[in-house]
Amino acid sequence: MISVVPSIEQIAAQIKSGAVSPVDLVRRCLDRIDARLELNAFITVMADSAVSAAQAAAHEIESGHYRGLLHGIPISVKDLIDVAGTPTTSGSAVPPRLATRDATIVSRLRGAGAIIIGKTNLHEFAFGTTSEESAFGPVHHPRDLSRSAGGSSSGAAVALVEGMCFGSVGTDTGGSIRIPSALCGTVGLKPMRGELPCDGVVPLSTTLDHVGPMAKSVADVAILFDAMRSNVEGGVVDSSMPRPYVFGVPEAYFFDRLDRGVRAALTRTRNALTAAGHEIRTVKIEHADRTPDVYLHIVLPEASWYHGPLLETHADRYSPGVRLRLEMGRLSTADVWTVNDRSPVCVCTSGDAALTSTVSDTTPTSIVSAPSCTRSPAPSTMPERLSVLKPVIVTSTLYAPTEMLGNTKSPVLDVTIGDDFVP
Repeated sequence: MISVVPSIEQIAAQIKSGAVSPVDLVRRCLDRIDARLELNAFITVMADSAVSAAQAAAHEIESGHYRGLLHGIPISVKDLIDVAGTPTTSGSAVPPRLATRDATIVSRLRGAGAIIIGKTNLHEFAFGTTSEESAFGPVHHPRDLSRSAGGSSSGAAVALVEGMCFGSVGTDTGGSIRIPSALCGTVGLKPMRGELPCDGVVPLSTTLDHVGPMAKSVADVAILFDAMRSNVEGGVVDSSMPRPYVFGVPEAYFFDRLDRGVRAALTRTRNALTAAGHEIRTVKIEHADRTPDVYLHIVLPEASWYHGPLLETHADRYSPGVRLRLEMGRLSTADVWTVNDRSPVCVCTSGDAALTSTVSDTTPTSIVSAPSCTRSPAPSTMPERLSVLKPVIVTSTLYAPTEMLGNTKSPVLDVTIGDDFVP
């Protein structure tokens, strides 16, 4: 594993000065991909087109047409997002769609000069948080192959850790950017709802789907985010904090079942913020315990609606767990909301209300560090099929904070606060 991967800002300065060629940088990333194939980080490696794009970038830069910090920088795209001329597999054995055009978010990044080096592996159709259910094999944690890299944007996080790229594009419905970022030690942003376009992205839940940047640092995420939202070059990030801030800590529900190591890391962070002159204030988010019910009652029927036609013709091509969750969604009808139709509004507004007196709420992304992989053979009997529900319940508990914050309108940034991702 690469111990130190340069930041986008650092490598961009070398590209601009001519000290590093985009072509050499792309080839270096391709070498890193080949060196650790066992991690299963990528589904499609776009080696030829990436080298060609790097050659074009090098020519532009040498000619004085430097586009900005992302010019000549290799990035990856989650294989749920369309990249023209490549199949969008969604990590599934279901026949893929061949993208004839880039998703808007990809077009914007290309416009800023970024080079697409490949499409990363994921939990099938982004409907899971372990990435063990993928037709292309599970994604492995770069520090310990027996442990989960999270999900569903796990390949993106692993690629960043290993220096296979310098930025990644992921998607997040209930934590799919934030969870692998937390478990692998990278940074990921779930933007505000509707802040970035989701066209050209295979949907999971049109209500809760987000697309967002992933990188090795907050500054790099900001550079990617600038390009993704405005189709302009990423700017230099001002990391100064000119005044003390108030950070909210919603302890109830979010801190109930924390692993000892996670709790210790959060305590260190709170102490560091206090020592730096910031205020830590305990806040309460009403109805937080309703989050799993609300999340599932939104995601299950919306996912099954999209996959309905595919299930009619290709049900046997889905992994057992994902198929079962989609079938469960077919049982969720509008009648469910006759009793609970105010629940989504209550959860969303309660989460946003907790931010009215603070600059940010501080919560764990996961209650544990990287858990062991639990992949097992496909179930054949009815009891075994029903047992597939267990991972849904378990992972919902492990990553409950991400589901809660995914229901709000506010952006959520996952930031690494320790280096003990693997127990």
